[in-house]
Amino acid sequence: MAGQSSIHFYTNWAKERIDEMDAALASLESRAGDVKSETKAKADQARADLTKKRDEFREMVKKQAQASEAAWTEAKAQLDSEWNAFEAEVKKYVESFGDQIKQQQAIFKLQADAQLKAWREAADKYRRAGERFAADRRADIEAGAKRMEADAAAARERLQKLNEAGAQSWSALTAALKETRGTFDRANQAAQEAFKKASA
Repeated sequence: MAGQSSIHFYTNWAKERIDEMDAALASLESRAGDVKSETKAKADQARADLTKKRDEFREMVKKQAQASEAAWTEAKAQLDSEWNAFEAEVKKYVESFGDQIKQQQAIFKLQADAQLKAWREAADKYRRAGERFAADRRADIEAGAKRMEADAAAARERLQKLNEAGAQSWSALTAALKETRGTFDRANQAAQEAFKKASA
């Protein structure tokens, strides 16, 4: 059972990244008509390349679905690299095509929404998994889920303020997403530890 809690950490981590990739791609696709006609072919190819990167990431995650914690740990390094490459390509796309400010804000909003959705889903998943335990052991898992929800509320507030501020730089927006992503990972890890402790 402890191994399964580890898998939750990695699958939650991967799902959050895939959801952000989907959000970025949806944003880029929704504004594809804004791209100037002379650069449309390059923009279309760039979006196709990003879609391919997302699909490859998703495939790597799918292959890991039933893997051990050790295999996930090893795969996560490669997935991190793929995630960073995807982020770099999104930045390059935004800088190359269309209205940067509007595109950046649209991507930020959708990625922030995807992050917050991932937080809720992860907390719910831990809470449901904790229902299998006796009441005394379930308390640690419930505390981890509540902490994750509290961290999510703080992240939502911070991301919302940035979104409402409007004209933030792309680096400020991506730094905020990176920070809240790290907070999600730490909260996810803490919930996993509570799950392991309850499983022992």
